[in-house]
Amino acid sequence: MSTGNQTLIRMTGLGKVFLTDEVETHALADVHLEIERGEYVAIAGPSGCGKSTLLSIMGLLDTPTSGQYAIGDSPADALSPRERAKLRNLTIGFVFQNFNLIGDLTVAENVALPLVYRDMRPAMRKEWVREALAKVGMEHRANHFPAQLSGGQQQRVAVARALVGRPLVMLADEPTGNLDSRNGDAVMALLAELHAGGATICMVTHDPRYADRAQRTVHLFDGRVVDESVAELTA
Repeated sequence: MSTGNQTLIRMTGLGKVFLTDEVETHALADVHLEIERGEYVAIAGPSGCGKSTLLSIMGLLDTPTSGQYAIGDSPADALSPRERAKLRNLTIGFVFQNFNLIGDLTVAENVALPLVYRDMRPAMRKEWVREALAKVGMEHRANHFPAQLSGGQQQRVAVARALVGRPLVMLADEPTGNLDSRNGDAVMALLAELHAGGATICMVTHDPRYADRAQRTVHLFDGRVVDESVAELTA
């Protein structure tokens, strides 16, 4: 679904080849994809089709073998590792299937991590963390440790960490994969709420129930975009 806004992510002829023991594995091939500011896009497809590879390139965690990728006004092709890390910190928030919280840090300290590498006053950092936790309903758990939280609560903290830096786009890789259906539905409702508030979200999922909640679903198969579908608007 097009929002008519500025193109935020642009992939043109993107390809990714992995070389292992002299065997070429084509994870992605000739992918063309655009995501506009304010969109909610799902990347769907069977296991091994290239979904997570695509998201890793989108998140500047990996580089393509061929083609071009740009986020905002920044082509990623010629960036140095340091420049990529800086751009990633400023523009992208990640939500992972395994939460990836640090066990010996409190909830507030985990959420603050993306801000540690910015030249930000401690008082402002504390305020941004408080606002992010409030958005996901976890402000009252700020001083708890991950082991004291349920899986659903940990994923809410992970979402807060993703949005605390006020990124251009939130990337979610199977965010419900380690949750039961009740907590999975709660996290999906939270993502929908954040999108309604203006967030741009790109989510990888193998679950068609959750893919259907996005505005647009891009279907991958064997590393290629084979179809796109747009959600029907409901009254």
